[in-house]
Amino acid sequence: MATTPAAAQDHALVLTGVGRFAIFADAASLTPDGDGVRMRSLQVSEEDMIISGVAYAGGWSWWRFDCMAQSADRLDFASLRADGVEGPATPTKSSPYAISPGGDAAELAAVACGSVARAADAVSTGDAVRIGRARMKD
Repeated sequence: MATTPAAAQDHALVLTGVGRFAIFADAASLTPDGDGVRMRSLQVSEEDMIISGVAYAGGWSWWRFDCMAQSADRLDFASLRADGVEGPATPTKSSPYAISPGGDAAELAAVACGSVARAADAVSTGDAVRIGRARMKD
């Protein structure tokens, strides 16, 4: 699978949580999927992670949420290099699970399922990395 420059895409990144990573919901990616919805999330690390001489800022994941059943399924993970190149995506082997209050899935589901309507905090991955890292230092 080819890698793509993530900065070339349109995003509406809503900061949903800060902990080990800063997590953003990409409201621009929200799409219906059967009796649920799909949405991408971006996780940003506090510092670039250097792996085999390559700097990574975090990564993207597609999620599927069943809003009525309150379940979540993280579908994949695609690394985000510090230079903005994304991918390739690697499917996860997990099954859908019940959303627990206070966790990343609950915070993302609040955006995906419409219980939280907030303006985007960032419209590019570069801005999200900058904002997320600043919030992790607070």
